[in-house]
Amino acid sequence: MWNSNGSNVMKPEDFLDKDGKRMIEEAIREAERNTSGEIRVHIDDVCEGDACRKAVEVFRYLRMDRTKARNGVLIYVACNSKVFAIIGDSGIDKAVPEGFWNDISEHIGDCFREGRYAEGLADAVKMAGQKLKAYFPYQDGDVNEQPDEISYKT
Repeated sequence: MWNSNGSNVMKPEDFLDKDGKRMIEEAIREAERNTSGEIRVHIDDVCEGDACRKAVEVFRYLRMDRTKARNGVLIYVACNSKVFAIIGDSGIDKAVPEGFWNDISEHIGDCFREGRYAEGLADAVKMAGQKLKAYFPYQDGDVNEQPDEISYKT
């Protein structure tokens, strides 16, 4: 969770400006040049309940659980609830140590508290790509199994 100076309700599509969206999508493409992992960012409006549970629902809805190596990563943000979660698929969970996402979560939280949403998400995507590289390196002929564009409320 992060703090906010205002309580304005916004549409998920308006959470980031055009440059911020472009920055994040370029970060996804850059990160996926280092890893066979598939990284996505999803922005929702409200998360009722636990953000990780909602992230799992969105993960399945986006069919991220259907990658060949089960190495999808979702960064889920509920902009009006001011919560986020990072989850990985079962292939990642089996390969990485507990707490693998902690430093990325801390960085996102710090950036969000300062109002640097696009920067925090772009950094998080790049950090995820670097960390996944050790477990799921990019392979010649790797197929991009997931879109690089940000997805919005389901």
